[in-house]
Amino acid sequence: MKLKNVAAVGSLALVTALALSACASGSGSSETPAASATPTTAAVDSTLTGTITAGGSSAQANAQAAWTSAFTAQAKGVTINYDKSQGSGGGVTNWLAGSYDFAGSDSPLKEDQAATAQTLCGPGGGINLPIYLDGVAVIYNLPGVKELNLSSATIAKIFSLQITTWNDPAIAAENPDATLPATQITTVTRSDGSGTTTNFTNYLSQTQPSIWTNPPSNAWPIAGSSAQQGGSGVVNTVKAGEGTIGYADHSAIGELSSANIQVGTGTDFVPFSAEGASNAFTEAAATVDTGVEGDLAQKIDYTKITDADAYPIPLISYAILCTTFPDEAQSTLTKAYISFIASEVGQEVAAKNAGSAPIPADMLSQIATSLELVK
Repeated sequence: MKLKNVAAVGSLALVTALALSACASGSGSSETPAASATPTTAAVDSTLTGTITAGGSSAQANAQAAWTSAFTAQAKGVTINYDKSQGSGGGVTNWLAGSYDFAGSDSPLKEDQAATAQTLCGPGGGINLPIYLDGVAVIYNLPGVKELNLSSATIAKIFSLQITTWNDPAIAAENPDATLPATQITTVTRSDGSGTTTNFTNYLSQTQPSIWTNPPSNAWPIAGSSAQQGGSGVVNTVKAGEGTIGYADHSAIGELSSANIQVGTGTDFVPFSAEGASNAFTEAAATVDTGVEGDLAQKIDYTKITDADAYPIPLISYAILCTTFPDEAQSTLTKAYISFIASEVGQEVAAKNAGSAPIPADMLSQIATSLELVK
């Protein structure tokens, strides 16, 4: 696969600037890594001190662990506490309550949340900065089936409970070489407010509106699934069951199998790859005009993802923060950390340790410009 418009993080200059130990493989892990990836010459102010408190997106968990380790290896006086147990919904709620310096979220602020941020942040409001790029994996546990192709129509029918057994003709037609059992399908979904759910339901709503008639939401809309707390809850339940299927950020799925997803209406079924996520970002993501200076909230048009080199369900995750902090020292500290995350070095740390895709170079440049507004 070819990588389109992505920062040349593999260049010799960057390699010599990094001392990366692969504390997690590119295939991802369901466990938070004991990250030891430390860039030797990244632009981090070693004199910084203080504590950053944040939380939210469980999709960012492995990346946040690696970023924290790499950043604090240079700024030894800094402590970073990122609570992944909150999920995107809890992260945004706690940030709006003033408990977090920034929120991690797999979806940007909603209109009402942006209005509340005006009270928290003042006239500058809150900004959504895309710092993490990966994909929503459709994971399954079906003994004897090592590879599975699924179209958006079939996925929509499975998760809306219209297809209930694994040997259904629709699944069989997309997998003519597989021996599919008559096992009952158990769908596993998120019980908490989840940005991953927002991304997944947005994908279903856009690509199969006649089948998936529910609007995109961070709350799973259909009763009858096995509802679990957090991405890890979904992954562990799929892993423990038989005939189970769920969705999760790809970095968290460990050794679980994930389906190849049909691109558009063609004959190509594409497995997740970092390159595929980056190519999908290039094809289908566009910055939304929210009226807030520096805001880089993205809208993905999943119907535009037609390239066989693109993964059809990309996931963009954000750092959400105020442009005006009540405390200047906290602003300086948080801004330094987000700047590190949104650097080529920071993106390479995440790629090495969470299997994520680097944010494209032009977007990193825009994030740097937005961070100049943070005071």
